[in-house]
Amino acid sequence: MLFLYLYRMKVLVATTTFPRWKNDTRPSFVYSLSGLLARKFKIYILAPHHHGAKLMEKMGNLTVYRFPYFYPRKYQHLAWGAGILSNIKRSNLAKLQLPSFLLSELVYLNKLIKKEKIGLIHAHWIIPSGLLAVILKKMHNIPVIVSVHGSDIFSLKGPISRLIQRYVIENCDVCTANSSATKEEIIKELKIKKDIKVIPMGVDMKQFARKKDKKLLNKYKNNKNNKLLLFVGRLAEQKGLQYLIKALPLVLKKYPKTKLLIIGEGSYKKELTELTDKLNLRENIIFIGALPHAELAGYYKIADAFILPSISGEGLGIVLAEAIAAGAPVIGTKTGGIPDIIKDRETGLLVRKKDEKDIANKISALLGNKKLSAALVKNGQKHIRKNLSWGVIVKKFEKIYSDFKRKNEKN
Repeated sequence: MLFLYLYRMKVLVATTTFPRWKNDTRPSFVYSLSGLLARKFKIYILAPHHHGAKLMEKMGNLTVYRFPYFYPRKYQHLAWGAGILSNIKRSNLAKLQLPSFLLSELVYLNKLIKKEKIGLIHAHWIIPSGLLAVILKKMHNIPVIVSVHGSDIFSLKGPISRLIQRYVIENCDVCTANSSATKEEIIKELKIKKDIKVIPMGVDMKQFARKKDKKLLNKYKNNKNNKLLLFVGRLAEQKGLQYLIKALPLVLKKYPKTKLLIIGEGSYKKELTELTDKLNLRENIIFIGALPHAELAGYYKIADAFILPSISGEGLGIVLAEAIAAGAPVIGTKTGGIPDIIKDRETGLLVRKKDEKDIANKISALLGNKKLSAALVKNGQKHIRKNLSWGVIVKKFEKIYSDFKRKNEKN
């Protein structure tokens, strides 16, 4: 055991989404997974730099490096906010920064492999980190794991993108997909025959089991007749939030004191606020903005229903699992990996895409039936604990890492 502790294989995690500082609002699943894996392996992180973040630091038991890709650094615009794809579509500055971003990440990956004597690369997302990792694999004879999260296969569908995706998946040593839908998309669109392992990102059941926050209850639910609906995620067109907003007037006919809390930021916010004004819903819809992940549990806990009305590109919808873990009944569209979490009328309710009437009917069904809501949450929590808790997920990645570690020892 002492030998295994002293010799921990060094793993370089390449990702474009990672917390920039403590209590950041950026998604934290790569940080959570890596931190848990660092109990048995020496983990180094490489992520894009952001103005105000440190170029190198220790975060818990992780060593984090951040690569700068544009000067002055305060104008680094590509890998923040709504994400790389959305930024490229909407910003000429982001488009301009793409070449230097790719070059900088490649250079830093190469330096870290040499400096830290890396034994394994784990790249999150096919493009760009997966592509750069498999290029360096050939240079350094180093194994590569690529984890596909959905947007990197559902949202990039052009012929050049498909060519790159196929190259990366065929040349990595192990590919994981965050849902059965993501796996099916890879096999169908890329004509890939290799084994794809379905391993989603996880949920910390303890984090979401805390008691209700009295301050939040008093702020948003000070009347027992108040009903609270919740959405958490990027404000992007493909999230389908516009259909949830259109559904709200139908819900208000039956439950006039209903409020919808929207947590998140993104490039589609202007269109959503304009729709809110057009439907005269300013008193019923509250745009809270982005919040640190640690604060989300309090909002999940007070919600009467959590809704994810995505219309495309939803690799899994981990926010659904978090909401269930916190005790909120959930509604989601039958698209992407959402059905991996929502088994209709068992762990949640499924609705048709782009159908505000169906969304309104299912919301009303939950608000008017406490017995149904409780049953969905109970079944949902059992499903999450068995299939999506971090304890379950980490063991699967530990096995993959350990297999490479044993191969390294033999060589």
